[in-house]
Amino acid sequence: MWAVSTLTMLVLAGILPDFRLQSADGDSATTVAITAALGAGAFGVLSVVVWPLLVRLLLLVPALVLGLLVFFLNGSLLLLALRISPSGEPQAAPQTAMIVAAAMSAVASATGGALAVRDDEAYRRRLHRLAVRRRGRRPACPTTPGTVVVQLDGVGHDVLRDAVGRGLMPTVARWLGSGQGEPAAPATHRLTAWRTDWSSQTGASQLGILHGTNHDVPAFRWYEKDTGEVMVCNRPASAVQLQRRAVARTGHEGLLAVDGASRGNLFSGGAAESALVLSVSARRGPGTRSRAGYFAYFCDPANAVRTALSFVAEVVREIGQSLRARIRKQRPRVSRGGLYPLVRAFATVVERDVVVAAVMGDLLAGRTVVYADLVAYDEVAHHSGPHSRDAAKVLQRLDRALALIEKVAEHAPRPYRIVVLSDHGQSPGETFHARYGLTLGDLVRAGCGLHVPRRAGRTRSGAEARAAVRAALRRPVEEHGTPPRHSRRSEPVVLASGNLGLVSFPDVPYRMTREEIDARYPALLPTLANHPGIGFLLVRSERHGGVVLGAHGVEIPLDRLDDDPGPLAVFGPGAADAVRRTHSFPHTADIMVNSFYDPADGEVLAFEDQIGSHGGLGGAQSRPFLLAPLAFSPPTEDGTELVGAEQIHRVLRRWLREAVGPQVPVPAQPVRDVRPAAPGHGPQAEEEQAA
Repeated sequence: MWAVSTLTMLVLAGILPDFRLQSADGDSATTVAITAALGAGAFGVLSVVVWPLLVRLLLLVPALVLGLLVFFLNGSLLLLALRISPSGEPQAAPQTAMIVAAAMSAVASATGGALAVRDDEAYRRRLHRLAVRRRGRRPACPTTPGTVVVQLDGVGHDVLRDAVGRGLMPTVARWLGSGQGEPAAPATHRLTAWRTDWSSQTGASQLGILHGTNHDVPAFRWYEKDTGEVMVCNRPASAVQLQRRAVARTGHEGLLAVDGASRGNLFSGGAAESALVLSVSARRGPGTRSRAGYFAYFCDPANAVRTALSFVAEVVREIGQSLRARIRKQRPRVSRGGLYPLVRAFATVVERDVVVAAVMGDLLAGRTVVYADLVAYDEVAHHSGPHSRDAAKVLQRLDRALALIEKVAEHAPRPYRIVVLSDHGQSPGETFHARYGLTLGDLVRAGCGLHVPRRAGRTRSGAEARAAVRAALRRPVEEHGTPPRHSRRSEPVVLASGNLGLVSFPDVPYRMTREEIDARYPALLPTLANHPGIGFLLVRSERHGGVVLGAHGVEIPLDRLDDDPGPLAVFGPGAADAVRRTHSFPHTADIMVNSFYDPADGEVLAFEDQIGSHGGLGGAQSRPFLLAPLAFSPPTEDGTELVGAEQIHRVLRRWLREAVGPQVPVPAQPVRDVRPAAPGHGPQAEEEQAA
């Protein structure tokens, strides 16, 4: 390593004009070589001793700024190393020193990796040292298995199966026993599809999975009349509030409350160790544990150099892919300019690298349960499409991340079982605005007899990656559309969550009925229900309690949907139960709007600026997957379908009990689910919860 660093410094001194290792009068080759060797050695020692202390002092700096400061601090260490060199008169301009330091760190990292790969025993020794360092004051690890749950955000069940069949995900293929080996290795994992709630998005799914309840989460964003605020799942303040409500409702902290770690999630799950967790990022102060993930990653300058280079490469890749789509006039297509290339690079490079590094640290520390979310596919699929070549490339990289986690788990101080799941899928289709030239808000205003702008606006994407970027920069997530608190008759608030729309009237302090809406705006409900881009509406009724409205005057009470699903028939089994459950929420909007769905090609119409969307009913968005080791018991004993994120929570909690005993404290009295019990689901769910 020292020899390679010395050689690197000599090469850079010969290339860069502002960097020299000899005096102005010239020195012998031996003196120059000795100067380079001493400088490289001093730089290596300073990097090991001083660098972690510098990064720890900068934990209060926003994460992305910390990543940029890496190059400045690394260059400063190089200048110091050259200054204390006792041989020759080495000099370097400050900007050149940053380049030299970055290059030396990158070469040193590559050299160390190559040496470790060639010598498996060296690799094992390095992991052992890291494990000892990570454990620190922690007690000795038990021999019972730990559990790692990796969430591949937005990857639907069918997308995963297709990727395995096409050879894009060899690690997952090997786990399923369908690898390319001769003969094929036996399967170690079981793949199961499950069905989301009506709100098929990360906020609802992850809250249910980690905290056991997603009651009263009707969408990704919704208006609450009692507070006059818009709740947004990827806003830190909203995430904190939702997590508090879930804890109060269930009576326990969450799935990760006992020796758990939460990495890259919206919610903590009750874990004491958190990194890149949105509900934790709202906290202030030097003790905020959400900063720990950045420190653990950036304390090695080689990580910062490698991630920065990959970040730039991803930005260039996105610009090239976007330009190719425009030249070929691909349809559907959404805007991918502005800051989106940077957001995509953050999701697919920075967030992935930091989260995977944190999970590796948890494995080496021997933690009992780890839950990590990788948002890369979801972000790319929103803008490129869930079946695009861009999204397929991301799946390949995610598979490599799973392989790395599996490799590190082999060297962990305890055995680990790796569970992979998704929180939802994505349904393709063009936007509502692209097809009809107006937004859902414009259509609502027209139905209310209000002025509609000649040039329709766009509803921006609410993907989780944007919230992660803002949290890293310590900037709040801005959300437009919050009405005045004391307005007597303000305009309706129209919000979008994928292909699910919500219409609320803020001047009425309660959920309006269908009769009241008709009295105030006679044309509104017919305008929405009869529009070709709308699948169905849900409204409250004075006569029936709740009704589903469809085109041509169709009106079906909720208690009759099983006999006559009406417009819900095209959305498949379970749609009626999902709608009835959402109707029971206190903060359900006055009008819930689900877009049109074409079962022939699986397309929906997003009310947001996305060509791969999720948030409502229709197609692959409601069909995520659960991939678990065969060592665990089957998800359901009778083979019935898994329905809802809350049931996934109960399954994971049961698996934790099977591995190492009870993990999550349960309330004294079991909390009853308000979901209408489907045959074969209700009694089993209650028995598991009581247990």
